[in-house]
Amino acid sequence: MEEIRRRQLIDATIASIHEVGFAESSLSRISAKAGVSTSIVHHYFEDKADLLEATLRRLGTNLRLAVVSRQRAARTPVERLMAVIDGNIGAEVFTPEGVSAWLAFWAQVPNSARLARVQRIIIGRLHDNLVDALRPLTRGHDVQAIATLVALLIDGLWLRAALKQDTPNGATARRLVIDYLNSKLNLNIALE
Repeated sequence: MEEIRRRQLIDATIASIHEVGFAESSLSRISAKAGVSTSIVHHYFEDKADLLEATLRRLGTNLRLAVVSRQRAARTPVERLMAVIDGNIGAEVFTPEGVSAWLAFWAQVPNSARLARVQRIIIGRLHDNLVDALRPLTRGHDVQAIATLVALLIDGLWLRAALKQDTPNGATARRLVIDYLNSKLNLNIALE
């Protein structure tokens, strides 16, 4: 029951951030969204900072699980690379609610050591996954630089989606990343 209730509160936090923003997402609003009392929130989380950290961790876990599930099916170097990319901009993570939450958390990272630590882990995982996937495909290219650019492109697509500027959907975001990789590495990754 504890894991179910924690997930319910985290989902309510993401929905609240999407609807009213980070600053207006009070514990009372989040608990009402989850259909529970504020005391229930305090039973499962020490305070709002604890709930917010758990929410950011959940968002990172969702990305990790999306990548891992795709990597299990990948058989070729290109499929392993696309597993990392699709896991970071796939339909299950690249949602309006998820995008709003990520932008809100990114804005808070400079002021929160707890959130900054979690964000560094998430960013590091993306970079390491990209380096590992790109290494067999980058003969003669700087794998670190390409991984950094792909990660920045993914982050930029999330930012644009959150700001609703040239709002890319997952398919558009995927096409932009594939276009870059095809041109940079002389690959022929299908756009599907």
